Parts: sequence; structure tokens; C-alpha cells
Amino acid sequence: MARYILRRILFMFPTLFGVMLVTFTVTQFVPGGPVEQMLSQLKAHNTGGEVSSGSLGLYQGDKGLDQQRIAQLKKLYGFDKPPLTRFLTMMKNYLCFDFGTSYYHHQSVTSLVISKLPVSMSLGLWSFFIVYLTCIPLGIKKAVSHGTPFDVFTSTVILTGYAIPGFALAIILIVLFGGGSFWSIFPLRGLVSDNWSSLGLMAKITDYLWHMVLPVISSTVGSLAIMTMLTKNSFLEEIRKQYVITARAKGLSENHILYRHIFRNAIIPIITGFPGSFIAAFFTGSLLIETIFSLDGMGLLAYNSIMNRDYPVVLGTLFFFTIIGLIARLLSDLSYVMVDPRISFDSVDNR
Repeated sequence: MARYILRRILFMFPTLFGVMLVTFTVTQFVPGGPVEQMLSQLKAHNTGGEVSSGSLGLYQGDKGLDQQRIAQLKKLYGFDKPPLTRFLTMMKNYLCFDFGTSYYHHQSVTSLVISKLPVSMSLGLWSFFIVYLTCIPLGIKKAVSHGTPFDVFTSTVILTGYAIPGFALAIILIVLFGGGSFWSIFPLRGLVSDNWSSLGLMAKITDYLWHMVLPVISSTVGSLAIMTMLTKNSFLEEIRKQYVITARAKGLSENHILYRHIFRNAIIPIITGFPGSFIAAFFTGSLLIETIFSLDGMGLLAYNSIMNRDYPVVLGTLFFFTIIGLIARLLSDLSYVMVDPRISFDSVDNR
């Protein structure tokens, strides 16, 4: 096992390097970078505050501006050095987990991400637990009741929920339960109320949970169908196998067959995705859900960073999340081997 883990860790480095190199190349050479944006602002200020529409090329921004100031801007953002030097310096700092300072927020990328994580973690973890705790028993019930009215009805409900985009469902919930046109039951803005710090412990918990109801429902409903149908199909496949027929011929009860024989084989595809989904729940953000419910999380940060050409945030978070994704993939492969003795490390490595 140790050799397998070491080999997988070594393979992570070229993958990480390739992802960062491609992203660096794209971000550094697309028009409208931080230097160009600052030049555009300076030119607008010098011409009476007019705001130009569209992207402004570097040479257009040079017109009428002091060359020394332009050189200072390039040095400030690190563009006075060759691209290869900037990339190697960036990777050296990233390997020490020094992600630099945001151009737009003027604070370290690490502290910026940490400040946004509570929102994304709240949405992600609640959605994760609700999906797994709901879909596994529901999928098992649907597999056992395959073809019955219960199976048809639940399939219709969850597939309808899957067909509705999360942002559209969020708007519907706001109209119905957020004081839009019908009932004003749930709050609409933020993770907690403005007076949260003055509340007691139970009141704080209640206030937090009350704020999370609509965002969690909006971000969860679409995922229910995938996990439920995966669970159902996995159990159906096992139910139809020969060992189940043999167990029934021996007179074993249906519950004994289901939970002592079928369950441990059918649950393997679901369990193996657990590590990756659990880790992703900490860092996954939803731009539309966060925007609709005024939640300042990772989704909104990623969008604003791209739009503002905030390269330290874009590249720093990409580096960190790529590492997290590679580790999650490794944990998924390890869990697959651990829960299924028929799979060896060599077979996982050759996939």
C-alpha cells in the first residue's frame, strides 16, 4: 500500500504542474489584465473621469500616460519580468503555500479564502449529508419496490426536481416562502441575522439553521436524482445475480439477503465516491445560489476574481483546489480497494 500511495503522490506533481502552466498561460496573455485595467482607470481619470466601455489594449492605455508610471505598474504586478520567470517564481512560492496578495481585495489570498469558506462549507456539508442520508435509503426502497406505484411516483418527483435548475428553484422558493408574493417564513439574506452576536446559544443555532433552509434546498434537490438512481441501479444489479437466487432457495429472509449479502456489494460504488464528495463539500461554491441569497462564498469570490483579473486569487485557489482534487481521487481509489477485496492496488493503478 505504501508503494502505491507514494507512486500516486509522485504522479500528482506533473499533473499539478501541467494544470498551472496551462492556466498561467491563458490568464497572463489574455487582454484586459490588471496592468491594462489600471491604465484604463488612470486614463479615464486624466480625461475627466469618463469610463470607457469594453477592453482597453495595452498600447491604447500607453497613450498620454507617463512611461515611468506605466513601468511602476508593471513592476507592482510583476509584469516587468519574463513570463517564464514569473511562472517559476509563482510555483516556488506556491509550493511553500505562499499564494500572494489579492490585486482587488488587497489582502492575502489565504486569509481571503478562509473568510469565504464558512458560507461554502455550510452549503456544501448540509447538502452532502442530506443527499447521502436521503438517497441511500430511498434508492434501496426503490430497488426493492421496482415497478410499483411508489417507485414510479418517487422517480417522477426526483426527476422533476433534477430538471429544475437550482437558481430557478431558489427564485420559486423566495416567491413562495421568502415574502416575495405569498408567505414570509424564511430569511433571504446572509448566513445569520444582523443581531446574531447578541443571541443566546440555542437562538444562534436556530437562526443559522433557519437561514440555511432555502439555500440548502435549492442546492440539494438537483443532486437527489443522481444519487438515488445510482443507488437503485446498483442494488437492482445485485438483486438479479445468482447468489441472491441461491440465498432465497436456502430459505433466508428478504431482509437478511438484502442487508447481509446485497448491501455490502451494492454499496461499493456509492461508498467509493464518499471521500471525494465529502472533501468537495468544504470548498464547492455556487455562484447563482450565493448571489440570489446574498451569501459571500467561494462561488462569488471565483467569479469576481476572474472578472477583475485578480490573478493571485485565481491561480492560488486553483493550485490549492487541484491538490485537494488529486488527494480526493487518491482517497476514492483507496476506499474502493478497501471496501472490495476483489480489487487489488495494481488493478486500480491500471485503470
